[in-house]
Amino acid sequence: MDSYKTGLFSEFIACVYLILHGFRIVCRRYTTGKHTGRAEIDIVARRRNLIVFVEVKYRKTIDAAWGAISTAQQGRLRRAAETYLLTKRLNCDARFDVIIIHGFHINWIKNAF
Repeated sequence: MDSYKTGLFSEFIACVYLILHGFRIVCRRYTTGKHTGRAEIDIVARRRNLIVFVEVKYRKTIDAAWGAISTAQQGRLRRAAETYLLTKRLNCDARFDVIIIHGFHINWIKNAF
């Protein structure tokens, strides 16, 4: 499987995992548009008054996955999330989570950044 398909499959696994934990998937692969200086948010999920913006990484190790999320990417994700909340006119709690899939293991890091 190439990296694009692996990424899609990893996002699917992460969605199922979130649903099993009581979240509703609101949006997948949210982007504000090309050349906006904002990143693509892999998953936007909601449970009651909480919106969770999720970055999904598939790597061989947890350290490799953390290394793939740069400070610059975190800033772009934050700006994209702000845009999402403003355009949807949502007034609720929000956080950033990372779901790391490595082998047959899933690590869900809440309030990752």
